[in-house]
Amino acid sequence: MKIRYPKEVDIIFKELSKSGYSRYVVGGCVRDFLLGKEPFDWDICTDAKPEEIQRVFKDFNTIPTGLKHGTITVVVNNKNIEITTFRTDKDYVDNRRPREVEFTSSIYEDLKRRDFTINALAYNEFDGLVDCFNGQKDLNQKIIRAVGNPIERFSEDSLRIIRGVRFSAQLGFDIEENTALAMTNCRELLNNLSKERIREEFLKILMTDKPSDGIRRLILLKLMDYIIPELIECIGFEQKNPNHNKDVFEHIMEVLDNTDKDIVLRLSALLHDIGKPRCFTVDESGKGHFYGHHKISTEIAEEILTRFKFDNKTIHAVKLLVNEHMSRYEHLREKSIKKFINKVGINNLDKLFKLQIADIKGSTPPHDFANIEYLKNECIRIINEKEPMTVKDLDINGYDIMNLGLAQGKEIGDILNYLLEIVLENPKLNEKGLLIGQARQKLQQKDIE
Repeated sequence: MKIRYPKEVDIIFKELSKSGYSRYVVGGCVRDFLLGKEPFDWDICTDAKPEEIQRVFKDFNTIPTGLKHGTITVVVNNKNIEITTFRTDKDYVDNRRPREVEFTSSIYEDLKRRDFTINALAYNEFDGLVDCFNGQKDLNQKIIRAVGNPIERFSEDSLRIIRGVRFSAQLGFDIEENTALAMTNCRELLNNLSKERIREEFLKILMTDKPSDGIRRLILLKLMDYIIPELIECIGFEQKNPNHNKDVFEHIMEVLDNTDKDIVLRLSALLHDIGKPRCFTVDESGKGHFYGHHKISTEIAEEILTRFKFDNKTIHAVKLLVNEHMSRYEHLREKSIKKFINKVGINNLDKLFKLQIADIKGSTPPHDFANIEYLKNECIRIINEKEPMTVKDLDINGYDIMNLGLAQGKEIGDILNYLLEIVLENPKLNEKGLLIGQARQKLQQKDIE
């Protein structure tokens, strides 16, 4: 086996070798190469101490990324390459990070502190593959296995519990029995993690080829209780409705797997029906209904996304898609379609239609997408015609209304919205003179009233 390095890695290797230090590429880049994938990052480890790394690369731009833990970033050809000194970790704090590290000259000591065997791999052209924990065998057998004692590994950094599920979902690997058991037994350690760290690993699971596999694994290992416990309520919840041939959870999984790899879309698919168990009713004939479930689901989605400290833009977009996922209209007047576009937002339309199509695919066949295609095509047509659709598109503004004798305040907005209604009905009326005339009439009418 021979790994071909990028030019930047080759330069770093030559500099370290000239100064008498050993060096290896390590971790994920070796794993990916063995899997036949193009490595995303190239991490290098060496027996050179941090100050020695800085001395070797004194003619390069270096960044003390994690000096305390032995990591220096070297900039080569405008690319950042991390170099880390071989180390052992001592006494982890808060199931997250070591209280202190001890530098070592042994690649074995460095590899044995790593999370999973498939990541405890190193390589250079002299020693070939350094595989102290049978990582290559686990790669070939498609197994996620902790290095050494899994309980110790997860106690050191409890995020490794979710990372293991993430690797399993990304690679399509099984989790080794003792490792899986330790994940479940150590699950309460997830309470020590920040919501941001959990969020980032969970998003990587959502962005896999088949995200339902990762979600099911989290539930099987009893980890979902510490991530999105609201989802547990949906498992086995029968819908008792001819439109649905799956329980709420299985429906959500089907919808999730039928969406594109877009964070907002995947989050919306996961949360679009999460409120169903809380608004379930059964009529006299035994048929199940979920009146207003889109509103309940929107409220729950906001709670979850806020809990995980998502940015406001993502929260707003997901709430909007969840709330509107049931907006399926047969034939709307053009004015109503424009209002629909305004409400959803041009940037969210495509995501909404994709969510609605996925939602139908997760329901009882036959699947009819005609109404969605009709509305989508009408929206595209109206947008392409560039007709006015918002107050900002009017050929008149608030100052023009104030010049008619109206003081600044809520009434100006009311007049502008009134004018927008007129223009949505007839775009040809979007001329300043005509709009001022309409505004005068409205104000006179108010005075009479």
